[in-house]
Amino acid sequence: MAEVDSPVLLVVKDMHKKVYGFLHYQVSKYCYGTGETFLFSFNPDFQVYKWSGVNSYFVSGNWDSLQLGGGGGFALWLDADLYRGSSFSSPTFHNAPLSTNKDFIVQDLEVWTVQN
Repeated sequence: MAEVDSPVLLVVKDMHKKVYGFLHYQVSKYCYGTGETFLFSFNPDFQVYKWSGVNSYFVSGNWDSLQLGGGGGFALWLDADLYRGSSFSSPTFHNAPLSTNKDFIVQDLEVWTVQN
């Protein structure tokens, strides 16, 4: 995905049957994203967590993990294998934790992008 220069939608379903993800618009090797970046969940109803304006820790990633949100806790953290994750309330999105448990195992993961 490092070469993708278009919006990216990532959707996770964990072993607790919770579904959530994010949409972001800008890629960089540092913390990236814009105020249009948001989280969402279906726990049990559709909920959108928009940028709070508190900080700009939208998305960050490296060879070890992918992190969304920050400034106290990651709204969503996934390991390098995209197998284990965790979710906390994050000042970036003022979200509730996305999973039932703070640590979870990914059951399904999909990434979508729209290109011309």
